[in-house]
Amino acid sequence: MLVSFREGERLIGVAPLMRKGEVLSLIGDKDVCDYLDVVTARGKEDEVCKALLAFLEAVDWRVLDLVPLRPDSIVVTHLVPMLRARGYGVEDEQIDVSPEMSLPASWDEFVEGLGKKGRHELRRKLRRLERYGEVHYDRVKNGTSLHQEMDDFLKLFKESMADKIAFLTPEREAFFRSLAAGLMERGWLSLAFLDVNGRRVATTLSFDYDNSFSLYNSGYDPAYSSLAVGLLHKALCIKHAIESGKTRFDFLRGAEPYKYDLGGKDVPIYRFVVRRQA
Repeated sequence: MLVSFREGERLIGVAPLMRKGEVLSLIGDKDVCDYLDVVTARGKEDEVCKALLAFLEAVDWRVLDLVPLRPDSIVVTHLVPMLRARGYGVEDEQIDVSPEMSLPASWDEFVEGLGKKGRHELRRKLRRLERYGEVHYDRVKNGTSLHQEMDDFLKLFKESMADKIAFLTPEREAFFRSLAAGLMERGWLSLAFLDVNGRRVATTLSFDYDNSFSLYNSGYDPAYSSLAVGLLHKALCIKHAIESGKTRFDFLRGAEPYKYDLGGKDVPIYRFVVRRQA
């Protein structure tokens, strides 16, 4: 149920909904989507959500299951208050966190901001890696054929943790490949590799959009885990984001320790459930 909203001929909003029985929800599986939302043109949030509420009251559903949501999402800041004002019962719970941070103007300022222990550890690990051999941080350029690059990404993704092998079903692998291709076409893909002595040992797939850099998924070669290549590659992603003029780095959902080692601060992620009276 992909619902669009227009002001004359101008598209001002999209509510990506799907129906399963009597349950309506936002399109997107929480296993591959870190948070979801309604999309609106800036300044049109109220108009779109009022029209969406009118649409919802005209169609048949028993449960509106809205997950996962950031606290600053349009659903939370605009639609949920409207639903409550109309007398709908709305239950909410925090289901996860999504660490992020504001980026300073320079890499040196970022490192200084990690505090004495964090600063010392990052510099020590970087020096040890550089002593080990020739190190390169390489990003796949727009227009590059992605097939081999994604083969390398998925190989390192599966090698880094045993549970990622079970996670990466053929359907999810196809989703990752399609996602990367769509992002590259729009100039929003950052697929990067850490090379040590000519060997790809760590990788990240990130969203490079507007003023934000969002780290979506990653992997590394366990044979190089003693060199902390996974952590250091992510640190170099942050360095690239700073040098690209980004002001926000989003680690996306999950409370993995490295996110806090690199300065992330929790943003809560919620689920809202709306039940319609019979």
